[in-house]
Amino acid sequence: MINLFEVNETNKMITQENLDVRTITLGISLLDCITDDLNRLNENIYRKITTVASRLVATGEEIEKEYGVPIVNKRISVTPIALVGGSACRSSEDFVTIARTLDRAATEVGVNFLGGYSALVSKGMTKADERLIRSIPEALAQTERVCSSVNVGSTKCGIDMDAVRLLGEVILETAELTKERDSLGCAKLVVFCNAPDDNPFMAGAFHGVTEADAVINVGVSGPGVVKHALSEVRGANFETLCETIKKTAFKVTRVGQLVAQEASARLGIPFGIIDLSLAPTPAIGDSVADILCEIGLEHAGAPGTTAALALLNDQVKKGGVMASSYVGGLSGAFIPVSEDQGMIDAVRAGALTLEKLEAMTCVCSVGLDMIAIPGDTKASTISGIIADEMAIGMVNQKTTAVRLIPVIGKGVGETVEFGGLLGYAPIMPVNQFSCDAFVGRRGRIPAPIHSFKN
Repeated sequence: MINLFEVNETNKMITQENLDVRTITLGISLLDCITDDLNRLNENIYRKITTVASRLVATGEEIEKEYGVPIVNKRISVTPIALVGGSACRSSEDFVTIARTLDRAATEVGVNFLGGYSALVSKGMTKADERLIRSIPEALAQTERVCSSVNVGSTKCGIDMDAVRLLGEVILETAELTKERDSLGCAKLVVFCNAPDDNPFMAGAFHGVTEADAVINVGVSGPGVVKHALSEVRGANFETLCETIKKTAFKVTRVGQLVAQEASARLGIPFGIIDLSLAPTPAIGDSVADILCEIGLEHAGAPGTTAALALLNDQVKKGGVMASSYVGGLSGAFIPVSEDQGMIDAVRAGALTLEKLEAMTCVCSVGLDMIAIPGDTKASTISGIIADEMAIGMVNQKTTAVRLIPVIGKGVGETVEFGGLLGYAPIMPVNQFSCDAFVGRRGRIPAPIHSFKN
């Protein structure tokens, strides 16, 4: 039973501490849409999405009104399109027609984003995979709501360096084609190692082939709530600190569980997972960096940052696991620079560098996320940064990701505005020493020795 105290406590978290359900994401399998006729494929995709997701937005709004819980985004994820379009698409241009169909369907049902314009190439690329990857710049330039991801590595398979090299070029081309919007297209493209099948968060969401025909996944976030709770125990020992984070994560996750169960029941679609991720927004007081400062750092990036982030990430997961029947996705703490005012302040103060962010990704939930870099950065340098981050995920058996935005026409010290949840970011310097010869090698980095388990 929920008592009056818990109701009042939840209301306070919503009204004063930026608690929200960040997204209801409806995962839809498009495997039954596959055909070798491109026009029919596009028709099948549009019909499947608009039918299954017809009541998603309205249902989310009903739940918001009834329970007073803000649901910031309603989203859709679909089966990786490289798999769906493989039979019908003979060129990259053919894949772009699917991107436009996805965008049209997303607009029709009213969702904020649709993810799954994706390829899974951790061990190698098929012709369809390569065509889709090469189509990404045009696809993201010609659509508003479509998001793309490519999984290029895993602990079991190693890292496909041919795909990594290609994606350095693709990211730069995407930046160039969307330069009139400060290279915004790159904010909708994520490169993964060990991508989960059930991630509800954009831009990396897709509906994995191991999933049911349709599922409801909910992403819940509450960095402001955690920050407030820690301010109440300022100066306490680590045991108290950890217990406070766990208890707060439990409460936040219970809100997500309620929303997920309601959405599942009303839509008649099975509940998948709750992703409890401390995903910040540009709003003041909704910052993971501020939590790190509350733990005891002058700025994110100061000595002790990686240890503090490791503690935070672990306690969030421990609290969340007890509060939901199924926890999955990327659960933990996100550190996107442009979406976190505290991170932006740390960069401007000189406390946070790209190299320190890379170290922090060893213990957080994702990786180098929403980082603006100079527009004249070489493709091989971008590929080298991706390779470094993929190696961290591969060796540590965790999900890592890269979402870099080379802003065409801008350099270090300038600021780029993305708007909305994507926020704004100072452009960060990148190591200028060359990795051309390394990136230019063909083939795959093998899986680590500890991957040989079955």
